[in-house]
Amino acid sequence: MKGVHVIGATHGGESKAYTSHWLSQVSFEEPIVMASVSPKHDTFGLIEASGRFTVSLLAGDQISEGQYFSYPGHKFKYVADEYVEMIDGLPYVPNSIAYLTCTVFDRMTMEDHELFFARVDAVREGRLKQPPLLYSSRHGWRIAGGKAREPGVSIRDQLLQRVDDEAGDAT
Repeated sequence: MKGVHVIGATHGGESKAYTSHWLSQVSFEEPIVMASVSPKHDTFGLIEASGRFTVSLLAGDQISEGQYFSYPGHKFKYVADEYVEMIDGLPYVPNSIAYLTCTVFDRMTMEDHELFFARVDAVREGRLKQPPLLYSSRHGWRIAGGKAREPGVSIRDQLLQRVDDEAGDAT
């Protein structure tokens, strides 16, 4: 189960975007993300040439946008212009949770994909309180939501108490 993003790029007056769930944050300090992109995808050449890409983090109610930019989305022949807005010449999906602008500084070739490592240059807030859209090849589209623990219960505090209890038993 992975978060769903739309990765976009522009170069030479051409803009393309595709749905991805292969984007990861790999560093807190700078921050840095890693995008896995197939060289067969039409966005690949634009990222390679421009050295930049955008990320739109999709909300749970954006399944249409996720499907539109997915691999079979090329069948839609770019008929849904409302799913793209250009900001400073770069493509984004309107009404997303948040938006990132990234600059590539390194890359690594894998067997069938290229990993682009990029610094996040700009972040723009969208609908931050919305639950994210998720995708699983086994379970399909999902919406994240609900708390994983009871309110007022701190698993960390419980574990620290166990450490303290074990230390007390050892003396």
